[in-house]
Amino acid sequence: MDTSTTARDAYSAEFLAAVERVLAEEGGYSSNAADPGGATNFGISARAHPGLDIAALTRDAAIEIYWREWWLRFGFAQLPAAPAAKTFDLSVNIGGRSAIQCLQRALRACGMLVTEDGVLDPATAIAARRADPAALMAALRSEFAAHYRLVAANQKHGADFLNGWLNRAYA
Repeated sequence: MDTSTTARDAYSAEFLAAVERVLAEEGGYSSNAADPGGATNFGISARAHPGLDIAALTRDAAIEIYWREWWLRFGFAQLPAAPAAKTFDLSVNIGGRSAIQCLQRALRACGMLVTEDGVLDPATAIAARRADPAALMAALRSEFAAHYRLVAANQKHGADFLNGWLNRAYA
C-alpha cells in the first residue's frame, strides 16, 4: 500500500490547495547564511526541526509536517478558503501567531471587532466568514506587507529579503 496516497486522502481539498501554494513559494533545499532558520527544504527549517535531515526531506514528508504542525495546530480550516490559504502561507514564513495577528488586524480594518492576540479562536473565524471577501484579502495583503517592512527595518539581513517577502505578501 502506498502510504503517501493514504495520507493524501486524509487531507482536505483546502489544505492541499494551500500547501501547493506554500511549496511553490518555499521551493526546494536552501542553505543561506543570512536566513535565521538555517538550512531549509520545502520551507521546513533545520532550526525548527533539529533532528530532521533537512537535505533528505521528501515533499510528502514536508506536506505531513505542514498538515500536523501548521494547518491542524493553528486551525486554518476554520477560515474561508482564500484567507485560510493566505494566512497559512504567510504563517510558514512569519510564524503562526504573527500571521493570525495580521489576519486579526485585517479583520479590524474590515470593521470586525476581534482581539489581536494571535489565536484563531471562534470569534476570529466567524468574523472572517462574515467579512467581505475582497476587502479581507486586500487588508490581509496590506497587513502582511506592513509586517515584512517592520521586520526588514529591524533585522540585520531583513532588507536582503524584503522584495521577495513583499512579493509573497501581495500575491
